[in-house]
Amino acid sequence: MSEDAKATRPTVTGEDRLPGDPTRDELIARMIRVDHAGEYGARRIYDGQLAVLGRGPAAPVIRELAEAEQAHLDTFDALLAERRVRPTLLSPVWHVAGYALGAASALLGERAAMACTVAVEEVIETHYASQAERLGDDEAELRRTLEEFGADEARHRETGLAHGAEQAPGYEALAVAVKRGTRLAIWLSERI
Repeated sequence: MSEDAKATRPTVTGEDRLPGDPTRDELIARMIRVDHAGEYGARRIYDGQLAVLGRGPAAPVIRELAEAEQAHLDTFDALLAERRVRPTLLSPVWHVAGYALGAASALLGERAAMACTVAVEEVIETHYASQAERLGDDEAELRRTLEEFGADEARHRETGLAHGAEQAPGYEALAVAVKRGTRLAIWLSERI
């Protein structure tokens, strides 16, 4: 087949998979499972931050971010049911861990809470972009959803930066730790 014919042919999710790679259906299930877990964890992070900073000047910003994450979570709740994908078995862990991360970052101050947001959203923005690239034309709607949510996460990261995230004490160390934890949570939630 010529390169021009390949370029105009509709792509199919998983058509380039190698032996041992997840099947198309397993790939989609992993994506939905991990994204649901991530949005649930993000919502819990903001719940923890609001428990500490709920009456401070950053509260309206945090509430706005939490509402956007709830809208994402609602979408993935629907996709779990529609696609018959089981949620991660780690949901109870993310329930506690997300809240604890949010509360702990908020206890360090509003800027540290924003630093947590910046670190998480940077990883998630990249994660959504990577997932969208793996989807073929047969999953155009899911790809659009991931691209839209990735753009939302980029805006959340920018919001955190605009609210002093980089001025948080120990910003670099906090960002590295949160990014590593987020990447680990992604890896685990895809599989468990």
